[in-house]
Amino acid sequence: MISYKCWLLIIISPFLLSCSTSLDDYENTTPKFDLPSYFNGNVTAWGIVQDYSTKLTRRFCVDIIGTWQGDKGQLHETFYYNDGEQQIRIWDLNISTDGNVTGGAADVIGQASGKSKGTAFNWQYTLRVPVGDTEYDLFVDDWMYLLNDKRMMNRSYMKKFGITVAEVSIFFDKTAPVRKCN
Repeated sequence: MISYKCWLLIIISPFLLSCSTSLDDYENTTPKFDLPSYFNGNVTAWGIVQDYSTKLTRRFCVDIIGTWQGDKGQLHETFYYNDGEQQIRIWDLNISTDGNVTGGAADVIGQASGKSKGTAFNWQYTLRVPVGDTEYDLFVDDWMYLLNDKRMMNRSYMKKFGITVAEVSIFFDKTAPVRKCN
């Protein structure tokens, strides 16, 4: 027979596991993330995609060119996947006076929004993802962590109906000379 304490643990454990990080947790961390400073010029990144079971499903490299005019910027991303697929995403970004970032791209449904605090930047949007002959609209909760002025880590959680169906890990590097994917 299961004791009262075991039943209580079974009941509350989903709530304990659903805790999430808040952007406020990074308020006093350094170095300070600044979107236009980091994504200005050429950046190269390498990443992996893992499915819901954490199985590695894809690897990729992405060449990024960032350009800014004041608080308006554009990120031109060219993805090179290990299976030979290439994909281009062009982000048009705006930074408001309160520091909030909004933007869009051709495969983004609606408007993306984000904000930075301390070393972290949280970016959220709905991405249309083709899989075979079907397209899925997935909510993306994107967390970028500045390591230093040249390197950054990124963790993205792709969700459908609130359930994580894929995770993406990316390492960004803009150390001169910037290495290109090809």
